[in-house]
This record gives sequence, structure tokens and C-alpha cells, in this order.
Amino acid sequence: MAAATKPAILGRTIADSTPSFYTAPSPPASAPNVVLIVLDDLGFAQFGCFGSDIDTPAIDRMAAEGLRYRSFHVTALCSPTRACLLTGRNHHAVGMGFLTDIPMGFPGYTGRIPKSAATLPSILKDGGYSTMAVGKWHLAPRWEQSASGPFGLWPLGLGFEKHYGFLGGDTNQWTPDLVRDNQFVAQPRSPEEGYHLTEDLADTAIRFIQDQQQATPNKPFFCYFATGAMHAPHQAPRAWIDGYRGHFDQGWDEWRDATFARQIAAGVVPEGTTLTERPSWVAPWHSCSADERRLYARMMEVFAGYLSHTDAQIGRLLSFLEQSGTLDNTLVLILSDNGTSAEGGPNGSLNEHRFTHDLTDDVATMLARIDDFGGHRAYNHYAWPWAWAGNTPFRLWKRYTWLGGVRTPLVVRWPAKIDAEQRGAVRPQFSHAVDVFSTILDAAGVEAPAVVDGVQQQAVAGSSLVPTFTDAGAPSARRTQYFEMLGSRAIYHDGYKAVTDHVGNQLSIERELVDGSHDFDNDRWSLFNLADDFSEAHDLAGDEPELTRQLVDRWWAEAGRNDVLPLDDSLIMRISALEPSPWGMRPTGVFRPGGGPVAEDLLPPLGGGFRFRASITVADDGSAAEGVIAALGDWNNGFALYLLDGCAVMTVNLFGDPVSTRTTAPLAPGEHSLLVEYRREQGGGGPMAIGVDGAPASEPAQVPRDLPFRWQIGGAGLLVGRDAGFPVCDDYAPPFPLTGTLEQLTIESAAFLPPDPDAELAVELHHE
Repeated sequence: MAAATKPAILGRTIADSTPSFYTAPSPPASAPNVVLIVLDDLGFAQFGCFGSDIDTPAIDRMAAEGLRYRSFHVTALCSPTRACLLTGRNHHAVGMGFLTDIPMGFPGYTGRIPKSAATLPSILKDGGYSTMAVGKWHLAPRWEQSASGPFGLWPLGLGFEKHYGFLGGDTNQWTPDLVRDNQFVAQPRSPEEGYHLTEDLADTAIRFIQDQQQATPNKPFFCYFATGAMHAPHQAPRAWIDGYRGHFDQGWDEWRDATFARQIAAGVVPEGTTLTERPSWVAPWHSCSADERRLYARMMEVFAGYLSHTDAQIGRLLSFLEQSGTLDNTLVLILSDNGTSAEGGPNGSLNEHRFTHDLTDDVATMLARIDDFGGHRAYNHYAWPWAWAGNTPFRLWKRYTWLGGVRTPLVVRWPAKIDAEQRGAVRPQFSHAVDVFSTILDAAGVEAPAVVDGVQQQAVAGSSLVPTFTDAGAPSARRTQYFEMLGSRAIYHDGYKAVTDHVGNQLSIERELVDGSHDFDNDRWSLFNLADDFSEAHDLAGDEPELTRQLVDRWWAEAGRNDVLPLDDSLIMRISALEPSPWGMRPTGVFRPGGGPVAEDLLPPLGGGFRFRASITVADDGSAAEGVIAALGDWNNGFALYLLDGCAVMTVNLFGDPVSTRTTAPLAPGEHSLLVEYRREQGGGGPMAIGVDGAPASEPAQVPRDLPFRWQIGGAGLLVGRDAGFPVCDDYAPPFPLTGTLEQLTIESAAFLPPDPDAELAVELHHE
């Protein structure tokens, strides 16, 4: 709140007093509304206006009425790019060198945006804007994503006045883990009723803006609209997918060639650019069997339908702005947080949860369920040759600092600044995600303050792109930009780029097949003149060793200045440096029905073995007890303890393969104590059995492998006394509330507790 220009004069009565009023902050009268649209895992060549034949009419219209930037760069991963967008600083410099899911004890990797980097919404809000965030967040660290918070790094804690969306890296598009402001909420309707997340996000963004404009039409707004698309799971209404049936039967090689030709014709790729060769780890389409081609084509049909459906929801938001008379006074920016994702592996995946555990899917299994792709029963991702093609004309993809990972589309529309003669043009200037922050503040006429809430601010790394809106020949926003992601390193300076051949250690098959170094000391640096070589096709390192050395030295200087060190290319080593939970290890948790989801990261760890103890009462009303006692996740990955036809059942579903144990007899009316125990054996997996009232009650089931270290990629919550979304298995349909009375559920992590003699005996009896 702005201070009064002069103090009030206080007399004995109002008649002899002079009031003084506070004046609300306001930006210049010319300040536009701002809509920043951030897509996920979308490649350089996947918008229609960047050469694709996938229908994206809403985004294409924005490009035709605005500008396309063909040399816009990001960080190669989602949380880091989002931190750049919202702070204007490099990702390591604000603790976001990797995902917030693995906050580490090093300055560049804390997963926490510091107070010394006030965010774009915070500055705009203080400057007189309304601020709202809709969609994906992924900027709150692992231990701060529960219903308990703390909420300082949630959207409202970082400057947004409203938020609706999800906190994690991805979520099921049919049954998302939704948050409104600082509270978890249920989705407004079920998938069977036609729910889809992107449609819900568009509905909410429209409602937020409508409410704001009807109340304060002269106050500008900043809407951050971040879809879950195009991140896996690739899920969309069937009609959108089937509209592309047969469209990709020619395969990735021909599609890439045709896309490249369209890019040249459209000017988004300069004449004379070399189309990089198909690498050895991408199979030629003609070498695939007929069944493989059918499967792979369907994967791309699903992705295309998902993208066109997403474009339609963006179109609804933009149409609302147009109908309400606000579109032409709105600066619209549309971009992707990184290049295409290859996390489906060479064959694709029916269940992307497998990627996080370094597992790959086989073609035969996926073919048997080809009709599930894109629907309720799948958490699918396309094969990596489509990721390669989606980044035409570049090489590699997300997680790498080659252009396929870090160069993505940027579309800007602002009629007040981009005149008719400029509209539809392509801009060549080098730019980066950090420049979006400065561009928006420049357009709004709001300065980044030197001190915020008493905290001296870090230097802003970004520069405004506004001069390029009116001048095609304006200089690039920056001369130098470093890149680092999971050990892949690159540096841009004055038109040249040097990049390593390092291959990280996240996916074993990628490390096995993709050519490159596995040792930082032996990494080879390639050199490219991007001014003449748009696609990184011609390595000059052998001809220019001194220039290459200078750029490598510059990378190390930038790394030191931005807290990039220490380097690591794996998930395992990062987990070894994972920040421990500030709430301490929780060997035991007690839970009761009636609350919301309990974040899985704050549950007792289950991987080393567990005991579930439930105190329940079965009514004496002649009916068999049924319902969920506790559940987490769904049929893609999860577990549930429930009563079915009066019997107690424990199901663990590992990546779509359920394993269950069930009591041999129904529970009689009255009070009962249930014990479910899973004992991890050396090498992984182990027996899981149920006891009732101190006696063995089920045949043990053999869990075939270790439990996931995380059940849901985007995070999930334990529900007690009911379930929500999709079930863990086909035995029941949520919410499937418990008909008996559950006093409490106790979850014990066997790895942190002394042995329970009764439980040990119960299990041993089953081995006799």
C-alpha cells in the first residue's frame, strides 16, 4: 500500500479535521494486461507456426498477429526454466539447478527461490497489477508440498493473489492432484463426466480474469497460465486423438523431412540450414516391423490430439479476452519450458512412472493395450524418435544443453507495440528465459526494485525484448549465456556456442545407446557458429581450438558466478545429497478418516518394509463390510487396503501390475485389529500378508520387486476411509467409502522399528 502524500490533520471533530488517503499503487496508464502461457515438453517443431502439420490454430493466430522468435532458449528442464521466467535470474543463481523434488545442500540446488530474487508477480502486484496463476507450479521443494505447507514457496507465497492447479512436475490429466490457493481440493467432476485438466484450467483462468475485470476494469492483470500439457501422460478426449488416425503412418523420418521443408518456407529456420542427421540411436522407420509402426504411429496420434486439444483450450481463453475487449490491450507470450521429452525411451511407454525407476516397456505389452493410449487406463509417453523429430532440425532433447533441449518456440503478440507491418515476422535475436521477466516489466512500466521487504536484491540477468518488437535489427538481449543440466554443459557468446558430449546417468538405455562421454574429465567440447549454423550441424572445434578453449574457460567463470557447482549427472548421487526432511524421519504415522490427502513424501518410508495396523468395527447389520481403509495412487502405481465382500484385501500395484493378498474369510461383526505386513527380502520384493486379531488370515502374496521410491511423479496423497480419482485396481470404484468404523490407521516403517514378535510369528507361520 502506498503511503499518503501528506499526513491527516486531526481536529477535535471531523469538521475541523483534514483527511489524508492512501493511494493504491498503479502502473502507467499504457501498461498492458499480461498473459504468459507456458507449455511443457513441447519441441521447436511442434507448433504449426514453427513448421508442424499438427493443428494449433489459436497459437498460429497469435504468431500471425505478433512475432515468432527462432533463437529463444530455456534451461532444458521444467523447474529451472520456470524459476528463470519468474525471477529474471539464472536458475542455479536462485537455487533451481535441478527439480524441486530433490532439494540438495548446495547453493545452486536448494530448490528454493530466495528472498533476494523477488518474483515477477510480486513486483507486478506491488506495482498495481492483479496477479493470478493457473496450472503447473513445480517451484515448491519436496518437503513443502503437503497440506501443512509451509506455503512461502507456493504461488501465493511468491506473489500471486490466486492460484488453481497442481504443485508437482506432472499429474494425471483425468484425475489431477488439485490445489486452490493453499488448500488441496477435489476436482469439479469425474473423468466419466468428461473432466479433463486443461479444460478445467482454461475455465478457471477465464473466471479469474472475468471476476477481476468486472470488479476493477481499469486495473491490469498478470495471468500465468501453465498447462500440464504437453508433458506425459499424453491424455486427451478420444475424438481429438482419432482425428489424427493415419496421419503419422509415414513415420518419423518422412515427417521430419517434411517439417524441415515447411520451416524453411515459413522462415522459422534460415535458408541454408543443414538438417542434422538421424543418429544411430533412432531406428529408421523402414526398419520397424508392421506392428511396431502401428504402435508408434498411434503414440504420435495421441500426442497430436493432445496438442490440438490444448491449443483449443488456449483458444478459448484468448477468445474470452477478445470478446471482453481486453485482448488487444494484452501482451501475450507463449513458450515451452524445454525441448521434447525422450522419457518414454526408444519404444515409448504405456506408463511413464517406469521412467523414474529406470524401467522400459516392451512392444508386445504395449501393442496388447494400444487402445488404452491416451485414455483413462494409461499414463503414456511416445517413443523417443518422435521426440527427435519434434525438435527438427536439432539433435537431442530435454535434459541436454544441445539445441534440442534448450531452444523452444516463443510467440509474442501485443498490438499496441507490434505494428501491422511487423506482424507475422520472425525475429532472429538470441534470447533466454531470463529475458521474459525483464520484457514484461519493461512493457508494464514497472521497475525491478533494488530492495524488497528489506532484502537487497540479486542482479537481474535478463534484458528486455521490447526493443525487438519494433526493430527487426535490434541487438540480441544478451551476448553470453551459460547452460548446465544434469552434467550436460554449454556456453553461448557472441554468436558461437560450445557444448559437451556428456551423456547423463538417468536412464540406463539412453546412457547405453546415445553416443557421448560418461566422464566429466573426458567430455569433448564441440564448437558451432550459430550465426551461420542454425542447427548445430558443423563442429568447428578441431579448426578453432583456441576459441573453443576460451569458451570453455568462460563457461567455468559463469559456473562459478552462478553457483553451478558441484556437477552431477545422476539421480542417485543427488539423492545422496538430498536435504533431509526438516520435520525429521517419520518411522510411524497415525491417521484417521475425514481429512484430505497426506503427501506421500511425509509418510513413513515404505520401501524397506512396512506394517499397516487398522482398528475397525464391522456393523452387525447383516451386510458384508466394504470400502477403502487407506489408498494412495491409482492403477498406474499405488496401493490400497480395503474391505471387499467382508474380506480384508491389500493390493500393491507396481507400474500397472497389481499384487494382492486377501483374507480367507470375511470379518465377523464387531471390533477387529488388522495387520498388513510387507517384509522386504534381500535383492528386493518380498512377502505381504494380512493378520486379523493377532492370527494369520491370508496367504502371503509375493511382491516381485522393490516398492517405488515415489508412487506418483507429480506427488500423491494418502486418503483414509475413502479413495478418489482412479482406483488402485479393478476391485472397486472410488470413492468406495468404508461402511465400517475405522478408529485409526497406523503405518510403521519396518526399516526403522524393532521387530514385532507377533508379526514375525504370523509371517513365519505362513512359510510352514
